[in-house]
Amino acid sequence: MVSVRGWLECDDEQLAQIEEIVEADDPQRTYSGGWAFPPRQYNNGNWAFYGGNIRAVSLDWFEERLRQIAQIPASYPDGEYDERPRGLFLLSHDVDGMSEWRVCNGGLVIGLPDGDDHYLDA
Repeated sequence: MVSVRGWLECDDEQLAQIEEIVEADDPQRTYSGGWAFPPRQYNNGNWAFYGGNIRAVSLDWFEERLRQIAQIPASYPDGEYDERPRGLFLLSHDVDGMSEWRVCNGGLVIGLPDGDDHYLDA
């Protein structure tokens, strides 16, 4: 099993697209129930969260969802900053240990955690 927990930050338009991606999954798919969207977003930003335990053989499903989300374009492409969805997920694998998945710059970067997050690897 792999314990997955993390968040995405985005704007209003992107949040609607993220919700569409999540809702497009088969309603019987157990793991899509790990997504949470606060009913009241505030302070110029929107958040989507994921938390759950996934079988290692199903990680491809989660990776594909994050890659789809990462490719959502900036709502205002002429802005000063790269304003595509971004976020951080920590994964604790029963066998392979901990990894960090970063949604940034239109892609997904998978690597080892940079910080002292190993206290979460239980």
